[in-house]
Amino acid sequence: MSTADLLYSDTEDALRDSVRRLLADRCPPELVVGAYDRAPADFSGVWKSLAVELGLAGLLVPEDLGGAGASAREAAVVMEEIGRAVAPVPYLSSAVLATVALLKAGDTRTVGALADGTTTGALTVGLATAPGRFTPTVRREGDALTGTVTSVAGVSEADILIVPALGPGGLELHTVPAGTAGVTVTPVLALDMTRPLSDVAFDGAASTRIDDGNAAAAVRDALVVGAALLASEQLGLAQWCFETTLAYVKERTQFGRAVGSFQAIKHRLADLWLEVTSAAAAARYAADTAARGDADTEVAAAVAQAYCSDVAVHAAEECVQLHGGIGMTWEYPAHLYLKRAKSDQLAFGTAYRQRAHLAELIDLPA
Repeated sequence: MSTADLLYSDTEDALRDSVRRLLADRCPPELVVGAYDRAPADFSGVWKSLAVELGLAGLLVPEDLGGAGASAREAAVVMEEIGRAVAPVPYLSSAVLATVALLKAGDTRTVGALADGTTTGALTVGLATAPGRFTPTVRREGDALTGTVTSVAGVSEADILIVPALGPGGLELHTVPAGTAGVTVTPVLALDMTRPLSDVAFDGAASTRIDDGNAAAAVRDALVVGAALLASEQLGLAQWCFETTLAYVKERTQFGRAVGSFQAIKHRLADLWLEVTSAAAAARYAADTAARGDADTEVAAAVAQAYCSDVAVHAAEECVQLHGGIGMTWEYPAHLYLKRAKSDQLAFGTAYRQRAHLAELIDLPA
């Protein structure tokens, strides 16, 4: 077993710089808030720039299938920057969840289309589903799919749906092009509108089966890797909140002093720094184990999610509170980070669910 490496390579740092520059230019907070407009802003151009121009859609895809041949480490760097910008792009749903499921199932044709950025996919599993807790709600009857899946991420941006369905012999994995007759997508009013959720209903929809009897493993792997990499998004979000708040309290004055000079504020920020730094270690370890295919991957993902989800929420809350009145306004972006943090806290299972799953993984008695 190889040794874990929690440091960033020069290549990963260069990737971070490229993604950060693009998101700063194309996805600043004043544009991101447009996701909450009555007619939501269109961020498909930002996604195409990430997916096609930077080639990030295929990071997890081997080169012989048209991808970049990178790993979860590089994907984690992208997720960090998406968290820092609260970017409304379907990277998690398409380049991670759908891609990992397709790779495990062995569907090289569809995964190649996702890798080159010409197609966007979505795995029709509720975003709150924890690894090892998936229960199919769609079934195959003859050649058609019937059933409903609630609160699925990325469906509104997807060109193709990857659907786990219960067949006569057990779980199967199917692909269904978006817009197929018998498929109804209903947007859900979510707390975080920068990651849209939808309910998907199948009523006799035609599909193509893509698995070779390994659908359950494909779904499980997708959820484990998704949970591991979501921790990096939570880390990036928490880092932005900490750094922005620290800079603000150094400049904001009250009673003739910078508010950051008050002991109570120092203590709160010192505690937050420790939490964010610890979250960096947990998230990086989860990404590294996933990249190496380590046997500890699922344990590391559970630890990272249990810890990083709460740290992200705490960092966002401190950001809002320590900015005072301006932190409560719609114009200041703090609310975007709080909403994403709270939404991420529920994704792939709550922290409580992750700790319970961790106990099962390490055979810890109740």
